[in-house]
Amino acid sequence: MSTSTQPLKLHSLMGNHAHAKALKSGAVSSPLVTFDFVDEKTPNRAFKRVVRDLEFDFCELAIVTYLQARAKGVPLVMLPATVVGRYQQPFIAYNPARGLLKPSELHGKRIGVRASSQTTVAWIRGILMHEYGVDLQRVQWISYEDAHVADCPDPAGFTRAPAGKELLQMLLDGEIDAGVVTEKDLDDPRLASLIPEPKSAIAAWQAKYGAVHINHIAVVKASLSAERPDVVREIHRLLKESKAAAGLPQPGSTDLLPYGVENNRRNLELLIQYSVEQGLIPAAVSVDSLFDATTAALL
Repeated sequence: MSTSTQPLKLHSLMGNHAHAKALKSGAVSSPLVTFDFVDEKTPNRAFKRVVRDLEFDFCELAIVTYLQARAKGVPLVMLPATVVGRYQQPFIAYNPARGLLKPSELHGKRIGVRASSQTTVAWIRGILMHEYGVDLQRVQWISYEDAHVADCPDPAGFTRAPAGKELLQMLLDGEIDAGVVTEKDLDDPRLASLIPEPKSAIAAWQAKYGAVHINHIAVVKASLSAERPDVVREIHRLLKESKAAAGLPQPGSTDLLPYGVENNRRNLELLIQYSVEQGLIPAAVSVDSLFDATTAALL
C-alpha cells in the first residue's frame, strides 16, 4: 500500500453499536481513510470470513477468536480499542420450572453454549471455575457451532448438539440443564439467572479483580499496520471520537469500552489465563505480544 493524496478505502466490518454510529455515518471522518462497511447487523456471523479468508482490512473481532487466530499465525493485529464489553454473569441461565439450580450443583450437569470458543463462554467458564469452585471437567458441555478459526476443535469435555437442535429449546425441554444465552433471551420469563443476584456478583467480581469483561476488539490486517501506520493511528482516533460522540462512558459509570494497552492489561491477562486453562489456546502469551509497534503505542 502506497501513500496517496486520496484517502485509503478499507473494507470494514463493524456492528451497529451506539459508539460506532458517528464512525459508520461519517459524522467523524478523516482525509486519510474511508470505510466500506459491509451490511452485517450481527458481526460474529462474519468472523469466520475475518480469520479464514482475511476479507476485511479493518473490523471488530471476538478476543478469544483473535487469540486463537494469533496462535495459528493469522496475520491480524489488535488495536487496544474495545468494541464490545459487558459483564457476563447474567448470561448463564436455567429453567426454574425444572427445579432450583445453583452453580455449586453443576457437576454432572449439561450446559449448552453456542461455541466453546465464544468469548462470553470463556468468561463465564472462568467465573464458574474461580468464583464458584466448578470443576469444568466434571460438567458436560454441549456446543452448537465450531470455532471461527479453522482447525480449532472443541476442547476436552465438549460434545456437539444433534443437528437441528437449538440451545433455548433444549433448555426449555430439559435436554440441557443450563445454557449461555443471548441478550434477547434474558427477557424470557421462563428463564432464571444461574448466578444468584448477578448485579451483586458483578460488583464483587469487579472489586476483586479491578477488571471488566471485554468481548470484541478492533483489528486490522498486519500488512496495513506495517505499511500504513498513519492510517492505523487514524482509525484509532476515529474510534475514540465516535465513542465520545455517543457520550460514553457516561459520567460516574464503569467504562466497558476501555482504550489503551494499560487500561486493558488486566482484562486481557485474565482472559488469556482463562483461555489457557480451558484449552482454547496452547500456551499463555503476554499482553504486549498481542500488539505491534504501532498499535502498542495507541492510547
